Amino acid sequence: MKRFVSFVFSLSLLVVACAPQIQPTVLPEVILPTATLPATEEPSVQPFAVDTPQGTPLPPEINAPIFESPSIINIEMLDEVFGWAMTEEKIIRTNDGGVTWYDVTPPGLTEAGYLAFTFFLDADHAWVQLPDMNRYPNGGTLYRTTDGGLTWEVFDTPFSGGSIHFVNESAGWTMADLGVGAGSMAVSIFKTADGGGTWERVYTNDPNIEGAGDTLPLGGIKNFILPLDADTAWVGGVTYAPGQTYLYRSGDGGKTWFNINLVLPEDSAESELSVVAIKFLSATEGFLALRKSSETPEILAYRTSDGGNTWEALDVEFNGYGILETPSASEMIFYAGDQFHVTNDAGVSVQQITPDIPFGNSVVDMSFANSQTGWVLFADASGARILYKTTDGGATWIQQSP
Repeated sequence: MKRFVSFVFSLSLLVVACAPQIQPTVLPEVILPTATLPATEEPSVQPFAVDTPQGTPLPPEINAPIFESPSIINIEMLDEVFGWAMTEEKIIRTNDGGVTWYDVTPPGLTEAGYLAFTFFLDADHAWVQLPDMNRYPNGGTLYRTTDGGLTWEVFDTPFSGGSIHFVNESAGWTMADLGVGAGSMAVSIFKTADGGGTWERVYTNDPNIEGAGDTLPLGGIKNFILPLDADTAWVGGVTYAPGQTYLYRSGDGGKTWFNINLVLPEDSAESELSVVAIKFLSATEGFLALRKSSETPEILAYRTSDGGNTWEALDVEFNGYGILETPSASEMIFYAGDQFHVTNDAGVSVQQITPDIPFGNSVVDMSFANSQTGWVLFADASGARILYKTTDGGATWIQQSP
């Protein structure tokens, strides 16, 4: 799962209208005949399942209008077939790997794109949060769907925007941005237990708010929040101080935070370090990516087997700034310098792949379902964004839209 985290607070307030209820089509139940064994024979237990040729099933239709040739600005694929995306004005989704896109924009939402903070849990549950500039930074609007975008509910939020993440359909966290200045960033941590209907502030480091804490330092830019459950969450960021990392963990529901140290390469003392991604495969097994900015920028990878108490540096480095995708705790795809660097064993081995289309430095977003199947958004000379798909780890690509 991956969130879209982009907004421009200079844009005007969106007009929000409650979405009318649209009843999804109910398909009639199909009862298949059951094969009966002869009474004289004992059924044998097979050690493996035997496939019966039935052809490739068609994906279920979505009861929403098809959106032709979308100009996508962000994409989040959940697996090889289901995914969500955004244009500057629409929220769209696919159930056939990006071949067909359906318009599931909430009624009344006329502008989204770079304004929105989004989180897509699965094919049914999604959240879109937008700021109310008249109440910034203490007010916004949250759209929630539980049926794949066919219907939406609308809620007020006590924050205008920030990194949002749900661990299930009910429990979610938000790290709300309260303002950035001089290398510092004030935030408030909010939690919900009812799917976003109501939110409770559990922490803030803003000294202007009563009860502010200092365990999540004001200094440093916070890139993201990653909750694992109702109690445990991680915050990653960048301090802009050479040789220092911004990595914090909470184990009490966000009330207090503790710094987690990483063992850094000797040549990192003068480098700016930014935690750009964390993935956990289980409660104990996880993966972390650290961007090192210097004359020779690179991505450093770490792995944990004790829930993040300690992190082991992997013997893998990706040179350049580029774009990073981590579909799982063992898979990582890094694009830079017209090369895809792919690992599916947590960095034990890395394959360097040259795409058959020279994307150059014009890849603006990408989403991989796994180390083989992925999508990139390519910006052409006019600025238009074109969606391409690969099924072989980045070697060959086909254009999907527009």
